[in-house]
Amino acid sequence: MKKNLFVLIFLFTALFVFQNFASAQKLTFCEGVSSDGSPIGKSSTFNIPAGGGYFYFLVNLRSEVNCAYVDYVVYKENSRGTMEYYTTYSQDDVKANWTWFWKKVTFYDAGYYRIDVVDCGSETIASSYLTVNYQ
Repeated sequence: MKKNLFVLIFLFTALFVFQNFASAQKLTFCEGVSSDGSPIGKSSTFNIPAGGGYFYFLVNLRSEVNCAYVDYVVYKENSRGTMEYYTTYSQDDVKANWTWFWKKVTFYDAGYYRIDVVDCGSETIASSYLTVNYQ
């Protein structure tokens, strides 16, 4: 009985640590960003006009980015239901000591997307999914 209790406590602790670790680095999509780095109008779905529309990519990290630039690598779901490379947005005004930063991005095409935030060492530091619809 004590062994089962120990295993159960260990599993709950591991789950708690994993949730805190996973949520510490995130990419959020929003309509704006406050001066303290909080998302305004946070959503994973945006409606844009046929001519395109913008919103923001907000990155929050658990430690400093330690880079002068990051790339937002965008993948779009194709007709077969798999993700394929779509485009890359670069941000070259990043400061090494930043733990959060944002980029205003314009989308022209509706679809389901995955965005990976890639640092100057080619490491993916955050990733998230986004749906863009036409109004």
